[in-house]
Amino acid sequence: MHALVASPFKSAYNAAKHGVAGFTKTVALEVATKNITVNAICPGYTDTDLVRNQIADTARIRGIPIESVIRDVMLADQPTKKFVKPEDIGALVVHLCGPNSDSFTGACLSIDGGWVAR
Repeated sequence: MHALVASPFKSAYNAAKHGVAGFTKTVALEVATKNITVNAICPGYTDTDLVRNQIADTARIRGIPIESVIRDVMLADQPTKKFVKPEDIGALVVHLCGPNSDSFTGACLSIDGGWVAR
């Protein structure tokens, strides 16, 4: 999602993700006539070991319960109040690789529980 929006105090991370968005669009234009599609998937907070470790670290550093980190930090701005499921990201990848996706190119696709819609 940070390829599409920015968050304070994450300048290097935001810059890197915005770079991925620009790279995606540029390469999509360069290979458009070769029947190659190029897209970026921009997930929100996803239920992974990495995120679970971040939650535990944040709870420890701030001295607050894990549930508070999830509710008040990680999902505070996410309309669905749920983590993205890895299998939903996988399903999007499968669709993008399928025969009905040849017009999807140069897109930065958010799968984030509505985070960037707000």
